[in-house]
Amino acid sequence: MAASATLHCLTGCAIGEVLGMVIGTFLGWSNVPTIIVAVILAFIFGYALTLVGLRKADIDWRKAVRLALAADTLSIIVMEIVDNSVMITVPGAMDAGLTSGLFWGALAFSLLVAFLVTTPINKWIIGRGKGHAVVHAYHH
Repeated sequence: MAASATLHCLTGCAIGEVLGMVIGTFLGWSNVPTIIVAVILAFIFGYALTLVGLRKADIDWRKAVRLALAADTLSIIVMEIVDNSVMITVPGAMDAGLTSGLFWGALAFSLLVAFLVTTPINKWIIGRGKGHAVVHAYHH
């Protein structure tokens, strides 16, 4: 369940992260604004994926938002810290263009590392009956 929850979180985060990195790189922004946009979009898309599932289960908006925040916040925070730390650490990755294998390779690697670091955290949260353990009851 922890790997599944992390993969779910990673999907939303990856969509936002990639979109943010592409926007910042395309516009020639420096690292800080690029990372800020990527993190904001990662949270938006991460929460959105959970909200879609909860709304399909007929959960009202207010409860769905509370559940999504409870289920995903810690996971997204950890994932974003790890992901962006890796991107900054890989020499030249943040300055590489969108057509660069370095950019895409570093981004893929950063998401893999984020998945590996976040999975045990989600396992711990689920083991305590929190996070995705609560949301899982609403999945069909």
